Amino acid sequence: MMTASRAKRPTISDVAAHARTSKGTVSFVLNGRAGVAPETRARILAAIDELGYQPSQIARSLSNSRAGAIGLVLARTPQTLRSDPFFAPFIAGVELAVSADDTSVLLRFVEDDAAERAAYERLASSRRVDGVILADLRRNDPRPALVSSLGLAAVTLNRPDVASPFPAVCNDDVTAIDAAAEHLVGLGHRRIAHVSGPLTYLHPNQRDASWRGALRRMGLDLAASVASDFTAEGGAQAMRALLETTSERRPTAIAFDNDTMAVAGIIAAQAAGLDVPGDVSIVGFDDAELSEYINPPLTTVRTDPFGWGEGAARTLLEVLDGDDVPDTVQAGVSTFVVRSSTGAAPA
Repeated sequence: MMTASRAKRPTISDVAAHARTSKGTVSFVLNGRAGVAPETRARILAAIDELGYQPSQIARSLSNSRAGAIGLVLARTPQTLRSDPFFAPFIAGVELAVSADDTSVLLRFVEDDAAERAAYERLASSRRVDGVILADLRRNDPRPALVSSLGLAAVTLNRPDVASPFPAVCNDDVTAIDAAAEHLVGLGHRRIAHVSGPLTYLHPNQRDASWRGALRRMGLDLAASVASDFTAEGGAQAMRALLETTSERRPTAIAFDNDTMAVAGIIAAQAAGLDVPGDVSIVGFDDAELSEYINPPLTTVRTDPFGWGEGAARTLLEVLDGDDVPDTVQAGVSTFVVRSSTGAAPA
């Protein structure tokens, strides 16, 4: 028989497994809700007693006042939201995870930092949500401290660069970027440029560092780095800026931080009279649905925003149920997909 003296504190998942039922049913019993068969309730109470289970402070504070919703606040302009292929599948993954738990997703779209802070404060004061997913982490991000001070549970997408009391649900981009760099260098490219998203966010900085590190390990430096805004217009502008240099200094391969910018970059290069990949090779990021069907089909890094959303939501539900959640959960690993937009470096 397991006892409370074991090294690892028992979780609600342990209780559910011991009682041969679901975590949701255990949560019903802990919160005193009706709808649980007497024999099931008896098994759960016996398992709680045998394991010495005690709900976490967050779970106890929420047990009598759960809102039955989690929040996602996105500080993006309408232009970037419309252009970015990431959030639609990500939100779908979140919805799938919470639907089985009879929990809703409350979305808020705001345009600046002040409106974002006010949104979190309103969600907390009105008790509209039990916890939030913190997306689009920024450098020196104030939100982990803010959300913690408001008494909300949370998970972060990737690790912040500031102290955070919340578990991070991470996606590994480094492996795929290494593979992309090796692919381009293997094709003879020595002048490789990177077009990132806005550098106020952590993930464009991390991807830029990953490209620099991958090339450095092969004895090369990044030929150029241009920050853009994730939109098609931003991608086209970045491409035109990179093409303004002389042919001897012009990058022979360019990696973009999303497929939207990469596709616009291909069109801008073709409009300038260049062949893709004969004159310049293009690599995208995300593997959006249409990327396989453009001309030429886009070489890109395939991510899984749906799985990442599902993993983030499930982790947040585990936090709310009182589980001990690791500081970092690996939600998925990106993969490199080779198509026809990359080829041998021009002679």
